[in-house]
Formats: sequence, structure tokens, C-alpha cells
Amino acid sequence: MRLLRVAASVELTTLVVLIANLLTVHAKAVTTFGGPLHGISYVAVIAAAYLAPSTSPNGARWRAFIPAIGGLLAMRALRTQEG
Repeated sequence: MRLLRVAASVELTTLVVLIANLLTVHAKAVTTFGGPLHGISYVAVIAAAYLAPSTSPNGARWRAFIPAIGGLLAMRALRTQEG
């Protein structure tokens, strides 16, 4: 669950940074570093959701595929299943 939490936070943060960069200065360095980091964190969210135990009954695995907020939705689904 910790891996999913970290990956989801990194994914959302990098997306916000990339969009802010696009709307303001459009610095090439931010895009060069932020784009691949966002992509890797998106894949990490999907992998972490599949590695989490007992995720299939409530659809947490499929929620992880939603870009930007999928990790947060998967964490919420896992949390409601635990509690």
C-alpha cells in the first residue's frame, strides 16, 4: 500500500508540474525530466495496484488505469475494503 501511495503522489505531482510548465514558461528542462518521471510513476501505480493483496473484488486494479487520479482511486478502493 505504501508503494501505491508514493507512486500515486509522484504521478499527480508530476502532472501538476507539467501542466503548470505548459501554461507558463514551457521550460524544456522541466518537460525533459518531468515527462518520463510521470510516465514511470503511472506504470508504477498500475504495477502497485496489481501487487496489492485482494484488489480484484472491488475493482481497484482497473481504477489504477485512469490517468492522473487512478492511483488515488485505487488507494481509496483498497482502504474501503480494509476497513
